[in-house]
Amino acid sequence: MTMEEKEEHSTEAAVTSHNDSKLFDDDDRVKRTGTVWTTSSHIITAVVGSGVLSLAWAIAQLGWIIGLSVMVFFSLITWYTSSLLSECYRTGDPHFGKRNYTFMEAVHTILGGFYDTLCGIVQYSNLYGTAVGYTIGASISMMAIKRSNCFHSSGGKDGCRISSNPYMISFGVIQIFFSQIPDFHEMWWLSIVAAIMSFTYSLIGLGLAIAKVAENGSFKGSITGVSIGTVTEAQKVWGVFQSLGNIAFAYSYSQILIEIQDTIKSPPSEMKTMKQATKISIGVTTIFYMLCGGMGYAAFGDLSPGNLLTGFGFYNPYWLIDIANAALIIHLVGAYQVYAQPLFAFVEKIMIKRWPKIKKEYKLTIPGFRPYHLNLFRLIWRTIFVITTTFISMLIPFFNDVLGLIGAAGFWPLTVYFPVEMYIKQKKITKWSYKWISMQTLSVICFVVSVVAFVGSVSSIVVDLKKYKPFTTDY
Repeated sequence: MTMEEKEEHSTEAAVTSHNDSKLFDDDDRVKRTGTVWTTSSHIITAVVGSGVLSLAWAIAQLGWIIGLSVMVFFSLITWYTSSLLSECYRTGDPHFGKRNYTFMEAVHTILGGFYDTLCGIVQYSNLYGTAVGYTIGASISMMAIKRSNCFHSSGGKDGCRISSNPYMISFGVIQIFFSQIPDFHEMWWLSIVAAIMSFTYSLIGLGLAIAKVAENGSFKGSITGVSIGTVTEAQKVWGVFQSLGNIAFAYSYSQILIEIQDTIKSPPSEMKTMKQATKISIGVTTIFYMLCGGMGYAAFGDLSPGNLLTGFGFYNPYWLIDIANAALIIHLVGAYQVYAQPLFAFVEKIMIKRWPKIKKEYKLTIPGFRPYHLNLFRLIWRTIFVITTTFISMLIPFFNDVLGLIGAAGFWPLTVYFPVEMYIKQKKITKWSYKWISMQTLSVICFVVSVVAFVGSVSSIVVDLKKYKPFTTDY
């Protein structure tokens, strides 16, 4: 055996030994430990966000029949396309094929460069926008706690007007701290806490709505929703369009599905675990959404507030409303990170590739905790990210409008178009075959839904900007 053959043999043996280790996966990365339950927690944290609180308002714009039907439509579409997308985590063989670590990488590998760039622009803009939306939502809940106590102490005589700015800044400070969690793999605990909190405030909101229905003695609402006369024809149309965006936002998480799937251990295959987790998560969230949105509309009818917990349809028991809003704030702390981490990883990967020295870490000893590895670039860049999302939240603090805009902008390209196109390419589905035509028809329908939802949300933002001065909003 020649010297070169010996070196090659020893290298192969070393690699084999490394890959066989209990500490590493087949791609030579630290072994993944995600299960059906941790994956479900990540998904529920991402899906059951503040969007659930706007569903009563969304149903009020559409009415009982269309409102609930649209919710079922979005849940089925999300479940179906998520199943398609889960098959794109590995290219080729679903068990041993090349891994795609991010949504954007999957698009690049399967569809090619142009689609990769387009996907990156849409995906990361959507993730950034979601961080803005969650900052607005968290600050409104903080103010709701303050106002709830103010109403209680004054017996409802005080208007309790307060500025949103200090609360947005407070949430930003909290996010600067949590943004230093290095990556998705080390934040499973935060997702589990956030998922528990999402159930907490959803159940409280549901309970309060049921109590309100019992107090009213009947179900409010109508088949067609908010009637023309109460609002103008134009307002009715824009409200219907925006409600589609709000419901789409409530189900959006496809843009981080691949990143979540990359935390799953195998065997069984990551695809099998992700499909199971998706089925559980979408099923649970849809039941929650139908109950919370439906009972909220039944309680308040056409006057349903844009945010069920902070629109002050409920005033008492004030302490229970405070608990619900506190749970929502904790949830949004985790949800912000679930959406921000893929963007953090994307930027840091590019910067480290260009300037490898910024990868250097400093070991910090923290009494009572394991040592923390501080990276200066990560500290500076992620802090700047949080500051900018906080700034924009203070500039345009419109909860329903922002959620509708984000949902509309991201629904078709990220939830439908890219998963469908990747699946067709991956499975080599014949053009003009029955399956191809069916999938493309679905994509076109969802494109139309996204466009009208986007138009409705932009229209609402334009109207709100006419009566609003930047950085001076109060509630």
